[in-house]
Amino acid sequence: MMKTPIPADEVRFFSGSSNQALAASIARELGVPLDDTHISRFSNDNLYIQLGATVRYRRVYIVQSLSQPTNDHLMELLMMLDIARGAAASEIHAIIPYYSFGRSDKKDAARISITARLVADLIQTSGATHVMSMMFHSPQVHGFFVVPTDPLSARPVFKEYLEKRELTDCIVVAPDMGSAKSAARFAKSLDLPIAAGNKERISDTQVKISGLVGNQVRGHKRALIYDDEIATGGSIHELSRVLIAEGVKEITVVCTHGVFTRGGLERLAEINEIKEIITTDTVHIPPEKRNPKLKILSVAPVFADAIRHNLRHESINDLFVFGE
Repeated sequence: MMKTPIPADEVRFFSGSSNQALAASIARELGVPLDDTHISRFSNDNLYIQLGATVRYRRVYIVQSLSQPTNDHLMELLMMLDIARGAAASEIHAIIPYYSFGRSDKKDAARISITARLVADLIQTSGATHVMSMMFHSPQVHGFFVVPTDPLSARPVFKEYLEKRELTDCIVVAPDMGSAKSAARFAKSLDLPIAAGNKERISDTQVKISGLVGNQVRGHKRALIYDDEIATGGSIHELSRVLIAEGVKEITVVCTHGVFTRGGLERLAEINEIKEIITTDTVHIPPEKRNPKLKILSVAPVFADAIRHNLRHESINDLFVFGE
């Protein structure tokens, strides 16, 4: 089916500094130019930002992942939204491939902030009329946004890549029960069984997995570990240890957001049984920081399809993270 061209004069597409490569790919998929954004700093370290094209009465799309340095990238996003609002944009779409604050989604200690909600409020206050993101850490994060919000899924991208592989004797494994529902949808798309780790988080970098829940892993020689985000790799490292003890010989790690902090990527790549680590380009990983075991798939087509459907006032339910 031919893709309806986007009316380029009605649209303005901008990127913050966090993930310009993904922004350019989305713009290319849509057939619109990626307009310039001028970002610099004053002598007192304050940000200075200017959008390089008129946005008056246009639909404005601003792409910015909230990756490291997270607070700087958040401030860039808020300023760009405010600029578009002040310059009379008709619609302002915040395209946030990676919403890192989603991990702070509940009050599980005294005197802490539910930062996922706070940042959602700031994004709306700054001028966003619509938010589009990919794979929030938990479903309730969606509810923190008052403006219309589309939580997209990378499952179609992973499925297209993996269904060409030999998946005989393979099982999908979620690191914990919190990610089990999403992993179950992924397993269903590949017609594979599902299991989940019984995880206890001890600290930000240390977890303990005491066993597995669900389908019996013993007897399966291959495992697909499926998670929304990998930072230090502690959960995946511990789960791999459990799977290897159960007789798994080959492990493929799949995650939407490859954050890979504190040597997380190298830590996982050192495990011989992990043959491939598959992630997407929601978080930009410089070429010099990549590992031979790492495979990066682009989610630009998913975002472009969602934007195109929105422009045509069509449903995007099939692209949602909770869709089948």
